[in-house]
Amino acid sequence: MATKNIMIVGVGGQGSLLASRILGNAVLLSGYDVKVSEVHGMSQRGGSVVTYVKYGDKVASPVICKGEADIIMSFELLEAARWLPFLKKDGVVITNTQQINPMPVVTGAAEYPAELVSKMKAAGANVIAADALAIAREAGSEKAVNVALIGLMANALGFDTGILHEAIRMSVPEKFLELNMKAFALGAAHKA
Repeated sequence: MATKNIMIVGVGGQGSLLASRILGNAVLLSGYDVKVSEVHGMSQRGGSVVTYVKYGDKVASPVICKGEADIIMSFELLEAARWLPFLKKDGVVITNTQQINPMPVVTGAAEYPAELVSKMKAAGANVIAADALAIAREAGSEKAVNVALIGLMANALGFDTGILHEAIRMSVPEKFLELNMKAFALGAAHKA
């Protein structure tokens, strides 16, 4: 198998690290080599968080360069647009439509960019956008937005659903398992 590259991007505290753990476990269960790398930055203060999940028959480095990402999974709309240069020409962006105002917007120094999904599509990206926060709420908790996004991404990944279920079981504490399984199912069933 050729190497596949997934970037998980968002804002600190949204659950991107758990998402990378679930995806890493799914890849291992599928029998591939996987490398995961996390870049936290100012994540504790609401700053950007990026996680790389790279897998294939043999992976040497987890780093993903511009133009190499097969999938960008984004927890926040502006983060999806910010990392778009890393997407391959035929890559897919799976993004939550939630908007979290960065500091320049909060202070009034800038405005949140309008029509980001349309702009990403105009740039040639295949974009699957959904309100993953609403999906997570329907499942029972906003904290399940990460697993709702994995559900949205399930078809793009091409993994067996049973493997993704097992990866969730391996990664999530028992007391949150039912919630996360529901978030995954709702995300996977969502028609963007």
